[in-house]
Amino acid sequence: MKPIPQFLPIALLLLSTVVVRAQESGAEQRVTPKELSIPASPVFDLMGVTPSQVTRTSDIKDFKVDWSFKSWKLSPNLAIQSQPFWELFYNRKKLEKYQQASGFMRKLASLDLSIGTVQNEENDRRIGGAIKINLIKQADPLLATELYAGIAEKFDAEKKDLEKQLKDLEHQLDSTQNILDKPAIRKSIQDTEEQLFTLGSRRNAEVNERAKIFVLENWNASWLDVAVGKVNTYATDSAGSLSTLRLNRNTAWGFWLNGGMGIGKRMLASMLVRNSVYEEQVDFLLRDDNSGEETTQQAVADNTLWSVGLNLRYGGSLYSFFAEFFYERKGIKTALQALEENFTPASNKLSIVESSVQWTTVHPYTINFGGDWRVSRNLILNYGMRCLFDKRWKMQTFTPVVSISCMMR
Repeated sequence: MKPIPQFLPIALLLLSTVVVRAQESGAEQRVTPKELSIPASPVFDLMGVTPSQVTRTSDIKDFKVDWSFKSWKLSPNLAIQSQPFWELFYNRKKLEKYQQASGFMRKLASLDLSIGTVQNEENDRRIGGAIKINLIKQADPLLATELYAGIAEKFDAEKKDLEKQLKDLEHQLDSTQNILDKPAIRKSIQDTEEQLFTLGSRRNAEVNERAKIFVLENWNASWLDVAVGKVNTYATDSAGSLSTLRLNRNTAWGFWLNGGMGIGKRMLASMLVRNSVYEEQVDFLLRDDNSGEETTQQAVADNTLWSVGLNLRYGGSLYSFFAEFFYERKGIKTALQALEENFTPASNKLSIVESSVQWTTVHPYTINFGGDWRVSRNLILNYGMRCLFDKRWKMQTFTPVVSISCMMR
């Protein structure tokens, strides 16, 4: 299946939100506290290219772009994320519309789409999309009505006073007969206009200052998300063109639950359970029992991969540190079992060379540790070290992973 048509619906929905934003760009922007954290996009979560494989909730209420790096080589590992129902029905509307909406509609507003691509260590191109929705949220910044109580009234009253003052000064400038008074009046007009011009930014600054207090108190609020996604992995040539679809765990449908619970003010415990469904290519040899001749063969088997992760995070809204344990297990434990279920030799004279049966190895145990630093309200840096172990707890890889997430506002 070609990659573009498969992910076209998600791409079109993302594009529609861009169009809506462009059409509303002239409207007055309402700045409100919208997210408690800025984790990686769900599609990057599914691909396993984030520093923490058990991510936090990401009810972003805005456009977001992610970059992921596993080496210093520049590669286009990019994901974009948006929430189309929020953009279409609630963004740049009166806040009361969201606050008075039903619980179902507020959950629908949390539905987000992400689409992304990465290049893995074998130079294969991975392309995927994911849909996620929030089921439980302990703290919603947009429902904290007391957080910005009085701000609108305060600045509306100041705007009326400044407009009246400006009108009086302009009338005074037109009516005065003393030219020596005009420079001082013009200076007063200029100062008043400047106050009117900065009214919005001063209002936003006060809202954001109160939002910091809310985020500091609720950065580790409890949540539960459910998500589904699809990733395709393609072999590429020297020019980067897509060719063969890889049939292994890197081309799969994924279904997962991700939740977390705060412990005191400084800790967050979170968990992820994911099931990946995919087809896996099995390589093996067939031996002719009469001649002893061996030939290379391939077969495709249906498989599943179960992933369970536990994460413990310590810190706050500006920075935090984490350690996590991640376990993976295939639904069919051995390639030989899968082959016996899905392949029968065409002749009784042919037999499978059992020692040759192999597929992509899954090392079951992963330990990750690292942290994040929220550089600004719109930018966060995530970093980590990934230690992969086989079933005997022998270390296989030790890989640094870095990602950057940026809110587009």
